[in-house]
Amino acid sequence: MNNKFKAILAGIFICMFSIMTTLEAQNMKKEGLNAKQQNIVTIAAFTAKGDLQKLKTALSEGLDAGLTVSEIKEILVQLYAYTGFPRSLNGIDAFMNVLKEREQKGIKDKPGKEPSPMPANKNNIELGTEIQTRLAGKPVTGAIYAFSPVIDQFLKGHLFGDIFGRDNLDFQSREIATISALSSMQGVNSQLQAHFNIGFNTGLTEAQMKSLISVLEVRVGRGEADNAHSVLSKALGQQIKGGYPMNTLSESAIFPKGEKIPEQYSKYFVGTAYLNMLVARDNEFNCPIGNVTFEPRARNNWHKHPGGQILLATGGRGYYQEEGKPARELHPGDVVKIAPNVKHWHGAAPDSWFVHLSIETNVQAGSPEWLEPVTDEEYNKLK
Repeated sequence: MNNKFKAILAGIFICMFSIMTTLEAQNMKKEGLNAKQQNIVTIAAFTAKGDLQKLKTALSEGLDAGLTVSEIKEILVQLYAYTGFPRSLNGIDAFMNVLKEREQKGIKDKPGKEPSPMPANKNNIELGTEIQTRLAGKPVTGAIYAFSPVIDQFLKGHLFGDIFGRDNLDFQSREIATISALSSMQGVNSQLQAHFNIGFNTGLTEAQMKSLISVLEVRVGRGEADNAHSVLSKALGQQIKGGYPMNTLSESAIFPKGEKIPEQYSKYFVGTAYLNMLVARDNEFNCPIGNVTFEPRARNNWHKHPGGQILLATGGRGYYQEEGKPARELHPGDVVKIAPNVKHWHGAAPDSWFVHLSIETNVQAGSPEWLEPVTDEEYNKLK
């Protein structure tokens, strides 16, 4: 075995060791809901069901678990948009009674923070449109909104602007509450599926969604849990086929998406992409590994790697294309081996986020050579 071949084998081993070590660290993070989140589930479910006796118990347990008065009030206020004013008002009244009883027992609950003022430079529709688009992963349109523009205005301006725009409750908590409430109601499975997808876009994982359903089964009811499990399965199937990758996106997107591509490199991309460097280029490993997340329609320019590259698709649906060859559709589990100096591009499908690991090989050969963008005319030929 010559020295060059030994060096190649050593490089491959180091790369794979780096990947496995990082995967192991990430797998440790695949946990269910924490205690506070579990109590959001029961508070929202019993509010939706109108079971005030069990709601009072859930409210007290939520406070004991660390939820603040402000957070619980915000959950109950938000739920009026999904369960109606009567159940929301009943829930708030029940909460007032719980707080009074606890105060009489000498229990001092944390008040929590109040929401910050709304942005002065935006009205509620502008703010709500931004939040709705961020949570859905793309602008929300549809026949129902064309038929009734006022409901679109109320959703954007009131629900996502006035309510979701209040920052005393994070988006993950809001989606846990919404999913739990919708799981406890009949005839709203299409909305429930949509909010499972939005929940993934807030960073909730498949493990956390399954934990939510387990809380429903143990504390609320088997029927509610079975229905939620059925709808979650459909949501996951839709995401795998193409919609949103999981963990923006569930467990299929194994790693956090990181930050937007740095400005010095974003000029080599069409659309928005994110980078989380898992293994930096250094003297110890010399095998950089990055987790790259593309928003729908985002792609990088044509480019070449003097030392080659390996792509491991982990979430959503995307494309890889070499110059002069048809584009190849990519799904989680697909592997692309790119030879040195082959001109190519990769990115997301028009209707889906896409996530892959990028492994640079033989980096001593030089830095990537960035070329012209993939034009809309070229890209629009893809489905």
